[in-house]
Amino acid sequence: MEMGAHLIEDIKHVSLSMFNKNFFSVFHGSISARVSTQSFIINKEDTILNEVTEDALIRLDCQKKDYRWSSASGDVEIHEQIYQKISSAKYISYTMPPYATAFSLKHGKVSPRDYFGKKKLGDVLIYDPKNFDDWEERAPYEISRFFQTNNTHLLLIKGFGLLSYDRDIIEMAKKVSILENSCRLLAISSFS
Repeated sequence: MEMGAHLIEDIKHVSLSMFNKNFFSVFHGSISARVSTQSFIINKEDTILNEVTEDALIRLDCQKKDYRWSSASGDVEIHEQIYQKISSAKYISYTMPPYATAFSLKHGKVSPRDYFGKKKLGDVLIYDPKNFDDWEERAPYEISRFFQTNNTHLLLIKGFGLLSYDRDIIEMAKKVSILENSCRLLAISSFS
């Protein structure tokens, strides 16, 4: 089962860019692409997302969870649930942009005051998981349910990071970048 050279190149390009912007770190982050209605590729658990190669990705079948699932990113269940519930999701990323994640700790939504944030995103709700003790078990279901019930492709989770999906990987990366920039500008403007 071939993954598709264009998908690998798209993921490699965007992943490096997001890593360089500090949206991914050595410890956390994930990126994936839908291959068919029942399969997707995702980075492996120990992949550092600045050097994604074909060997750093794994193709998974949603209908048969075999041994390969244990090699995938720890976020694999979140990606699977989004692909199962959101038919328009072609690409998914879990990032932890520092300004957006920091902003999430003290606010209930991001209301961008900069031009691009206001025009492209509008208000972005911040989801509070309340209890981190069982978040790992709840996250796949609560995140996919949030996307199903809210008209957004971005979910900023208090103290956890940002989940995003889109039909176009570049658009997904742009939205993550715009949100991070809006939060950075809000933080800088609060000092004046």
